[in-house]
Amino acid sequence: MGNFALEDLRIVAPRDGWPNAEAEAPASGATWILERARLFDTVQEAVADCQLVAATTARERSLSLPVFSPAELPTAASQRGSVQTAVLFGPEASGLSNEDLAVANALISVPLNPAFSSLNLAQAVLLIAYEWFQGETMPTLPDAQKALAEREAVDNLLRRLVESLDQRQFFGVTEKRPTVEANLYALFGKAQLTKGEVGMLHGIFRALQDR
Repeated sequence: MGNFALEDLRIVAPRDGWPNAEAEAPASGATWILERARLFDTVQEAVADCQLVAATTARERSLSLPVFSPAELPTAASQRGSVQTAVLFGPEASGLSNEDLAVANALISVPLNPAFSSLNLAQAVLLIAYEWFQGETMPTLPDAQKALAEREAVDNLLRRLVESLDQRQFFGVTEKRPTVEANLYALFGKAQLTKGEVGMLHGIFRALQDR
């Protein structure tokens, strides 16, 4: 992160606690990143202020989200205007869970030899941070009309939708509910809603509930 001018490290539920003295030696002097790191209990809380959340995955997933290579991510972010972008990495041993991926509205997949595509966490961060650093000078689109909604605002909208669907017994088959909810989150994440569109949908939900 220090090599490529990235300083906003957010850590979710660290297994060994935080701060952790054992992180200092591998940081090779970039201790200011560790000192400023922010701690969160959940992935949702960690990315609440972000508009573009790109999750790293090496496996095919059932969620139909746009997939970018590390080199494509800066362009994808710049095309959405001036947005707060997060790259989500999972634990080295297991990667991200489907629950974690439901928070994302894009995926990152590194093009590698299909016969040997294993990367450790540090290598994955290096590749993506390098490509971000190369593309950070790209022009952005500061059009206020295209300002994307923060993830927290989209999550609030989805909670309202799920509550309304619950009231109307939409989730009839209990065992299928997690899959249906995950697909709903993917649908709205893929839509890249603007702040105005989120407000409009709240108005639509309100009108339907009133009826």
